[in-house]
Amino acid sequence: MSEKWTTASIPGQHGRVAVVTGANTGLGYETAKALAERGASVVLAVRDVDKGTQAAARMTGDVTVQALDLTSLGSVRAAAAQLRSRFDRIDLLINNAGVMYTPKQTTRDGFEMQFGTNHLGHFALTGLLLDLMLPVPGSRVVTVSSTGHRIRAGIHFDDLQWERSYSRAGAYGQSKLANLMFTYELQRRLAAHGTTVAVAAHPGMSSTELTRNTPAAVRVPLTWITPLITQTPAMGALPTLRAATDPAVLGGQYYGPGGRYEVKGHPRLVTSSPQSYEATVQQRLWAVSEDLTGVRFPVLAPRHAGA
Repeated sequence: MSEKWTTASIPGQHGRVAVVTGANTGLGYETAKALAERGASVVLAVRDVDKGTQAAARMTGDVTVQALDLTSLGSVRAAAAQLRSRFDRIDLLINNAGVMYTPKQTTRDGFEMQFGTNHLGHFALTGLLLDLMLPVPGSRVVTVSSTGHRIRAGIHFDDLQWERSYSRAGAYGQSKLANLMFTYELQRRLAAHGTTVAVAAHPGMSSTELTRNTPAAVRVPLTWITPLITQTPAMGALPTLRAATDPAVLGGQYYGPGGRYEVKGHPRLVTSSPQSYEATVQQRLWAVSEDLTGVRFPVLAPRHAGA
């Protein structure tokens, strides 16, 4: 395969069902659009159904819309129930939606907004849909992280919701580190079952609406330098698309742009921070996430040969 992996490298996706969160704009839109063009039945799982419908109208192929508000566990449960009533299998679950650098605020369930949306919402959604994926050979859970998982990042078990103090960058870093730790722990649990795999990706620096909450003192200079250091959403979506569709991808891998500092470029296999691989922290985060969301994942027994 060419070193420059593009949407032309995506194998045919006919007969596959893909659920993409946050797919009405930016990276999610480009991800869903490419999958639909290659033949997948794509579900745009979005908070704003009207915007999702408008996005679907701009795509070709089998594209539908599902209401999903990751800031509400009630909405996550309702969306999962509706998806289960519509489909008897899911091939791709792409946990793409996210918020970045939000002012201090909480989700409807009282979680810090970035941790609650980026990690806990997707954790719950995955747990509620996973049994539709387990019987499907080649199915994948792809979770979108960020290079921000390296910046002022840690899993602050003593103050996960940032109630004592608040840092926009620190809270974002925690949520993106949690995305990776969730992926690696999920893969460890899936490995013995042998069908579904968990993979992560990051878009580098892409020009999307995600930066809308960047503090003004930072945002103004960014308007000048952004065109020089970022890539288009279509390019930023390529690591996610490769993680979701490249036959050579293995569970537990992480894909990002191949250019210098992983800022831009065609997707390749990359590595995350050393702390993201700490298994004891991954397992503790998993247990805490189950307690906070009330979602328990299916028990994953080893899959017998020929099953």
